[in-house]
Amino acid sequence: QFFVLCHGLLQLSQLLVSGYLKSSISTIERRYGLSSQTSGLLASFNEVGNTLLIVFVSYFGSRVHRPRLIGCGALLVSLAGFLMSLPHFITGPYEYDRSVASTFSNTTDLCQPGAPGAWANLSNASCTPHASRENHEVLLVMFVAQALLGIGAVPIQPFGISYIDDFASERNSPLYLGILFSVTVIGPGVAFMLGSAMLRFYVDINKVSTAEVQLTNKDPRWVGAWWLGFLVAASLVALSALPYFFFPREMPKEVGEVLHTHTARSPLVLAGFPVVLLRNLRHPVYLLVVLAQVSISAMVAGLATFMGKFLERQFSLTASLANMIIGAVNIPGAMVGIVVGGAILKRFQMSLRQCSALCVLGMLLCLLTAFPLLFLGCPTQRVAGVTYWHSSELGHHDLACNAHCRCPERGFNPVCGSDGVEYTSPCSAGCSTVTLHTDSSVLNYTGCSCVAAPGRAGFARPGTCGTACSHLFVPFVVLSCLAGILASTSHTPSFMLILRSIQPEDKSFAVGIQFMLLRVLAWMPGPVLYGSAIDTTCLLWERRCARRAACRYYDNSLFRHR
Repeated sequence: QFFVLCHGLLQLSQLLVSGYLKSSISTIERRYGLSSQTSGLLASFNEVGNTLLIVFVSYFGSRVHRPRLIGCGALLVSLAGFLMSLPHFITGPYEYDRSVASTFSNTTDLCQPGAPGAWANLSNASCTPHASRENHEVLLVMFVAQALLGIGAVPIQPFGISYIDDFASERNSPLYLGILFSVTVIGPGVAFMLGSAMLRFYVDINKVSTAEVQLTNKDPRWVGAWWLGFLVAASLVALSALPYFFFPREMPKEVGEVLHTHTARSPLVLAGFPVVLLRNLRHPVYLLVVLAQVSISAMVAGLATFMGKFLERQFSLTASLANMIIGAVNIPGAMVGIVVGGAILKRFQMSLRQCSALCVLGMLLCLLTAFPLLFLGCPTQRVAGVTYWHSSELGHHDLACNAHCRCPERGFNPVCGSDGVEYTSPCSAGCSTVTLHTDSSVLNYTGCSCVAAPGRAGFARPGTCGTACSHLFVPFVVLSCLAGILASTSHTPSFMLILRSIQPEDKSFAVGIQFMLLRVLAWMPGPVLYGSAIDTTCLLWERRCARRAACRYYDNSLFRHR
């Protein structure tokens, strides 16, 4: 029972590291100009190192000191977490377009007729060889950190599951595994809550004073302190790893049985590897259950990576609020489903056939509940020159009403016109004057030649117009949470189908094969496929030094359906 407690805490901490990346994925995209496909590849890259080693490590699971190997893996995970935060310290401060000249920029993004030179400087000032090299260094560090994270996580779950199942009674094992899986689910939940808290702070909180920052976390240009969470999570993993170096190789309970198994199997070593592999893959129950888990996990991997971004875009939420909803509602709902599934198994002592029926029932109810989510979403906002045109079919910076302004192509400082149309910058709206608060923050823009107003130039306020369908947000959250609960009830029964359908001495190896297939067929391609699909719904891309960077506007209907 103490091992179950320690392992739950370790998996919580380990998933805090990997889950935190998902909570800050849209922020990292904005900070470093990444597409969703690239960020999806980054999110799944930890599976590469994991996949290469997990089967072999699991095969030798009964021949090594499992607790100590778990501890070593945890320390490697901690190192990966610290590396993930490194890009913040090796790059310069975050730069964004400003409405007022400041220490970061000697230009403004107001309409300035006949001043193309200033705009040219704004577009090209940061396009230096050093800037391009810096971006490549950031990606290299992050991909290396993700690979180390995957390698370090190899022994943690397979060895933990098999260690618990070896020394727990057949009656209590489902309950222990159900508790373990539930605590494991809390990890990503806490990660999203941590992301919600950290993204409220400005990214360069350690580099610039708060007085210099002209943004709020509701501004689409806002970038939160994504790196802080990695430091916190990595520290917790390091602390959670310490007890594992003091656990015995074998628990007092059932020592004789385990020792007998160890002695009988030790001569096999690598010679028996192909035999054991084929024996498990030819087992119909094992293979079908794993393939079913692959189908579900591919969907979950993509949704977990981009659900925060989806909520931000569909319902005009801040990154902080989107993470809070996922961490406080959706993930706890999944935890409830896992506990319910484990409790049902313990209460009714289900056979393998009954476990299978419970899994099918849970997934069917989940599909019925999730179907309405295809229709619960917001329309794409009206953006001048992107999704909405007055009378011109020109691009968003080349409307007839702002042709004299010579707006920069890369300028991005969204404003909402008094006509309800969004513009990518005050310059695009043709605004010539800005009114400031006493604290130098922008109150509104006036003299906007592109904003329709009877008999005079209109005005605009800073920020986006939003999607104006907040009434659909609560039904969406309720249905998505309920669908997660129903799907999660099949989690523990599906694991018991695997553990009870194979030979006892193959448990570690079978779980290792299971996780390898999940990684290769679901967790690795899932985020990349979702990211690629999301990129196809982009309406306007940011350009950085002639390369395509992050997406600024999506087609919300396509985003939701794909």
